[in-house]
Amino acid sequence: MDLILLLKAAIMGVVEGLTEFIPVSSTGHLILAAALLKMPGEKIKLFEVVIQTGAILAIVSLYAERMWSTLAGLPRGDRVAVRFTANVSIGFFPAALLGFLFIGPIKAVLFNPLVVASSFIAGGLVILWAERLQAQGARARIEQIDDMRWTDALKVGLVQCVALIPGVSRSGATIIGGMLLGLNRRTATEFSFFLAIPVLFGAAAYDLYKNHHLLSRADIPMFAVGLVAAWLSAWVCVRWLLRFVSTHTFVPFAWYRIVFGGLILLTAWGGWIDWTP
Repeated sequence: MDLILLLKAAIMGVVEGLTEFIPVSSTGHLILAAALLKMPGEKIKLFEVVIQTGAILAIVSLYAERMWSTLAGLPRGDRVAVRFTANVSIGFFPAALLGFLFIGPIKAVLFNPLVVASSFIAGGLVILWAERLQAQGARARIEQIDDMRWTDALKVGLVQCVALIPGVSRSGATIIGGMLLGLNRRTATEFSFFLAIPVLFGAAAYDLYKNHHLLSRADIPMFAVGLVAAWLSAWVCVRWLLRFVSTHTFVPFAWYRIVFGGLILLTAWGGWIDWTP
């Protein structure tokens, strides 16, 4: 058993868990981490997608009561359960369709550190703009997830498509997009959590189906370590984030994105760090 490889898998899992649900781009951080750890190849790209399911398990476990009440209510035709499921499905569809059609070219062309760094900076500027609108008195019209209409879910789902560009951040696109579309900060954050369930499970299942030939039994420990590390770190991060958004803005994340993206571009331009995996 390669202990160094397992340690790298654990680091990648922690990076995934800590960045999946905050607006800083987990995919972007994983691409950068893989470059620094020198973990190249198609198998690592598959690993990066699959360990996202570990982060989703954190959402399922933290919102188990809501998940169960929804599953129990659907056969009875419960209006809240049906509306919630419909909204998540509608929000999921646009990114699922575009991802299915274009994920190959996206991975081939855009999955590189310089694209990630540029997206970090652009996303940070968008967050600052959105928070400035909030500070100027923009009022939320939706206070609860169950108050969302199907049109609200569709709009958030369309915004989520931008996150197919690595470095943009799926959570950032859906949370900030949701706020700009009238959701309050906590509702936008929680709807982003729930949208992640079908999006990331679907992406992992599709990637496994397309690339299962890359795997062997020897890869099981690496994937298992990455999944568990992602689950535990995401569980901690989500609990912290829900407390954070009740009293803080996303401005610190915006400046983190801008500074980190600038550092990546500067070190790449100066030749101080080789960001190629």
